[in-house]
Amino acid sequence: MESPKCLGAVIIGRNEGDRLKACLRSTHTVIKNIVYVDSGSTDGSIEFAESMGVSVVNLDTSIPFSAARARNEGFRQLLKEHPETEYVQFVDGDCQVADGWLEAAYSFLENDPSCAIVCGRRQEKFPEASFYNLFCDIEWDTPVGEAGACGGDFLGRVEALEAVEGFNPSVIAGEEPEMCFRLREKNWKIFRIDHLMTHHDAQMTEFQQWWQRAKRCGHAYAQGFDMHGMSPEKYYRREVKSAITWGGVIPVLLLLVTGLAIVGLTPPFSLVLWLLPAVLFLKVLKYSLGPKKLPFQPAVLYSLSLVVAKIPELVGVQKYYQRKRKNSGFSIIEYK
Repeated sequence: MESPKCLGAVIIGRNEGDRLKACLRSTHTVIKNIVYVDSGSTDGSIEFAESMGVSVVNLDTSIPFSAARARNEGFRQLLKEHPETEYVQFVDGDCQVADGWLEAAYSFLENDPSCAIVCGRRQEKFPEASFYNLFCDIEWDTPVGEAGACGGDFLGRVEALEAVEGFNPSVIAGEEPEMCFRLREKNWKIFRIDHLMTHHDAQMTEFQQWWQRAKRCGHAYAQGFDMHGMSPEKYYRREVKSAITWGGVIPVLLLLVTGLAIVGLTPPFSLVLWLLPAVLFLKVLKYSLGPKKLPFQPAVLYSLSLVVAKIPELVGVQKYYQRKRKNSGFSIIEYK
């Protein structure tokens, strides 16, 4: 496919090393108008991007960083340099664009003027490297068709993105679903097509990384709910309620009744509360084996991770409201 002049790309990253090189090369095969937004890299990322003829934006790191802010600045720079751009591919620097994706996505947007964003399957490069990488790969595998949101990799229609003023730079996690919410409010549509889109390299091998990522999800739920929770959609209300219930209320009750039972101050039947986490686990396992169609062992591990993740999600919810109460500003929660 010869690169159409109406097609551009924005790539963001910081110290991604060889992953960024693969990202730039895979994108550059189809798109020539690329802006790379760097957030203080010290690994030669900027120099490599410039050697490919890619336009580079050095993000001012004295201002609180967010991926949303980086994408916005790259988007503005792309339109400044190439005002003819109609579609923009956003890619995270730890991802590699799959062969044929840009052609398929471009064709889809050209044929459906109601669609603001088209995304595909983000696939984890090394799911066998750790359980946590595997969980990411399972998470990326979402249903094909009209969707409520997308992730960080997608092809977007410039007209639609400008209509909602792009990403909200104050949203430090979950900025893509938040923007998609505003797009849908203006009757734009988001679609996921049955096509491999990007190869992602999470490099998540430690429990602490998984915990931080889950905590970041909780922060995103709380911030999203605080912004749009009173909408008819009740944006992220269920997720926040779930984190509070299963990450806080139920564990506290379990510890309380167990402690009282040990000293003989509570009826033995109260220990039936311990069955509640098992019920949640079986519910999630049913979904993992059913709609997700996972093999039994990965389904068990994935389901268990979703149940345990309620605790760090609650920590993330608390962190958001603590920061808001203190008016201390929001900084990103990194897991790698």
